[in-house]
Amino acid sequence: MKQEIINLPHSLQGKFIILVGLMGAGKTKLGRIIASSLNLPFVDTDIEIEKAAGYSIQEIFDRFGEAYFRDGERRVIERILHEQPAVVATGGGAYMDEQVRNTMSRHGITIWLRADLDLLVQRVKNRSGRPLLNKGSKRKILSGLIAKRYPVYAQSKIIVDISDEPASKTAKRIVELLMSYRPEENNQ
Repeated sequence: MKQEIINLPHSLQGKFIILVGLMGAGKTKLGRIIASSLNLPFVDTDIEIEKAAGYSIQEIFDRFGEAYFRDGERRVIERILHEQPAVVATGGGAYMDEQVRNTMSRHGITIWLRADLDLLVQRVKNRSGRPLLNKGSKRKILSGLIAKRYPVYAQSKIIVDISDEPASKTAKRIVELLMSYRPEENNQ
């Protein structure tokens, strides 16, 4: 069955669709589906950072530290947002940087994929390559990240609650929200 291609409203033409949220929220999986639905390229900033650095995210953290990673992340996102509009999945910490948030706001529309702690823990429990989760209880670490990051993520233009529904249904909800989004009503 061929997927129907949907055209973004005129007000969002030429804008990036930027997914933010914690690890496990579904940014990459949903981003791929949304990009396909909108006939846009898909970009995962973590993959782009790894390409630029020549190291995995874990290796960057281990060899150079988080500050070095965040600096590289900022530069990669800046580059991506000056290229062809796309659906972009960002790393969980990218939106915490004020400079990155401002760049995202200028070039696109941010969508926070808000998920509760239990769902996030379930989704990341068997995954590796998450440097911030390698230093203790995943539940405790994620709980701390929620407390710190959710108030900042709330600055996103669209907020979507994530559940354990199929990704295709969540992606459809996000596309519907994009279709009805009016920048003038949302102070963009």
